[in-house]
Amino acid sequence: MNHDASLSAPPRRARRIVLLSLAILAIASAAFVVRRPLMMSAPMCVAGRWHGCFDTFNGVVVLMTLVALPLAALVVWALARRRRAAGVTSAWRMSLAEVGMVHGTVPFIWMTMMPGSGAGTVPARVSLVPLRDLVTMGTGQIVGNLLIFAALGFFAPMRFAALASVPRILALGAGCSVLVETAQYVLRLDRVSSVDDVLVNATGAALAAMASRRWWRTTAEAPSDQPRPAPAPAG
Repeated sequence: MNHDASLSAPPRRARRIVLLSLAILAIASAAFVVRRPLMMSAPMCVAGRWHGCFDTFNGVVVLMTLVALPLAALVVWALARRRRAAGVTSAWRMSLAEVGMVHGTVPFIWMTMMPGSGAGTVPARVSLVPLRDLVTMGTGQIVGNLLIFAALGFFAPMRFAALASVPRILALGAGCSVLVETAQYVLRLDRVSSVDDVLVNATGAALAAMASRRWWRTTAEAPSDQPRPAPAPAG
């Protein structure tokens, strides 16, 4: 009998229970913190009033992000399990980073691309003077702009060693923001395409990247993406 394996099973099971309990506690805490926005948007979504559900900050960013959280967790688990079966190391970190980038960014992009009341009729507007719009932004708008690419900045260096650098994440955030602002201008969504939005979006991505620095992927870990080769049969 393998006594080492039997002794290691209970601690491993206990660790999984603790992690699951912490995950449930984190979700419950997040739901408690945003309970007021949820109560504002949930009735409109249930009643099928999509204008008040999917085109508001509460509906898109808060409600839909939380609703999709169990699905995102399931995708992380499935990806990690498949990678571990193939012998890929850092399977959980890679899977979490990939899903986190998408799950944490898409709702904000959706929100920024929602058309205003004058979409298609008012002329496209652009503001290229740095810091001119920033002084007129409210606290909520600044925080929202910081969060748009925060998930991308946080998780991208964890997944890609080539992006494990604050200047590169800053450039990535700025490039993605330029694409969004350009789309707003071309599609005439009744929004102002501002250079200050690009600056704040990129800053948010860089700050989030620094918060995840201890988990960044290094170049030395690159071979771990490949499945481990099967041992050669003994001659």
